Amino acid sequence: MFETFLVKPLYNIFIFLIGIMPFGDVGFAIIALTLIIRVIFYPAFSASIRTQMGMQEVQGDLDHINKTYKDQPDERAKRTMELFKEKNIRPFAGFLALFVQIPIFLALYFAFFREGLPSIATDLLYSFVHAPQAVNLMFLGLVNLQSAHNIPIAIIVALTQYGAIRLSVMRTAPGIARMAPEKQSAQRIQQYMMLYGMPILLGSIAYSFPAAVGIYFTTGNLVSMGQEWIIKRQLEKSAA
Repeated sequence: MFETFLVKPLYNIFIFLIGIMPFGDVGFAIIALTLIIRVIFYPAFSASIRTQMGMQEVQGDLDHINKTYKDQPDERAKRTMELFKEKNIRPFAGFLALFVQIPIFLALYFAFFREGLPSIATDLLYSFVHAPQAVNLMFLGLVNLQSAHNIPIAIIVALTQYGAIRLSVMRTAPGIARMAPEKQSAQRIQQYMMLYGMPILLGSIAYSFPAAVGIYFTTGNLVSMGQEWIIKRQLEKSAA
C-alpha cells in the first residue's frame, strides 16, 4: 500500500519529468520534482515559518505561564493552548513541513538505488506515462549524477545550506532578544551549531552520496531562501 499510494506515483512523475526535459536530463527532472513538491506544500512551509516566528514572539508569555503554573501541569497546558489559539500559532506545523520532504527522498532512492537509472521499471509505469527515449545522467553535460565524491557539489550544498540557515537566524533574532539572559545564551549556542554544523553535515552527505542527492539539497536550500524572502515581504506589508 505504501508503495502503491506514495512511491509509485512519485516514480511516475519523476519518469514523466525526465521524458519532457531537454535531452532527458535527469538533473533538471530532480530540480523540477523538488520545485513541484515545494510549491504544492508551500502553505505547510509557510505555516512552519510563521509558527516559529510566533513562538519567538510569545516566548516571554510562555516563560510567565511555566513559572506561574509550574506545579499545575493541567492548568499550564490549558493556558499554553489558549495562548497559542489567541496568537494563531500551530505548534505542529513544523512537523508537516519536515514530513513533506520525505517523498522526494523516496522517489530518488527508488529511481537511483532500487531500480537503478538509466534502467526504467516499465511495469510500474501508468498507462499514460511512457519510458523516456533518453535518460541522461550527465547534468548539464558536466556532472555525473550517479557518481559520489563530487567536491564542487558538496561545497555548493554547504554554502546554500548556510545561506538558508542564516536567513532563519536573522528571522528569529528579535524573538531571542526578548528572552531571559540565560535562555538567550543557550539559544545562541544552538544557532551557532546549526549555522555551521548543518552545512558541514549536509556537505559531507552530499560528498558521500551520488551527486543527485546534492542537486536535491541545493534546490531545496534555494527554495527555502526564496520562501523566507517571500514570507518576510508579506509580513512587512501586513505590518505596514
